[in-house]
Amino acid sequence: MRDYQKLEVWKKAHMMVLFVYSDILPLFPSSERYDLQSQIKRAAYSVPLNIVEGAGRGSEKDFARFLDMALGSCQETEYGCLLAKDLAYLNEEKYKEINIKTNEVKAMLIGLLKRLRQ
Repeated sequence: MRDYQKLEVWKKAHMMVLFVYSDILPLFPSSERYDLQSQIKRAAYSVPLNIVEGAGRGSEKDFARFLDMALGSCQETEYGCLLAKDLAYLNEEKYKEINIKTNEVKAMLIGLLKRLRQ
């Protein structure tokens, strides 16, 4: 069992979620509260939640499986924000900021997955 709070990828994913909550979701119209806004919220917090759950597993294989799910949720967050930008809910600056954050988390997840699978 790992201490997830010591994992740099978890720290980065947690900061990404805080950014989504504080800087992205408030920009959405109220009509999206139960649709795209909710989907992005769930996808974003699913990233660190999967890292946490995987860190609590006993094997490298189980940990990697949860990291794969975290990676999928990160990609879902990334696309949701692209869609929000194209729907004019996000301006280009906010989109670039969240895109950088999601890509950093994705790169870290991929790197950790490669190390686990060697």
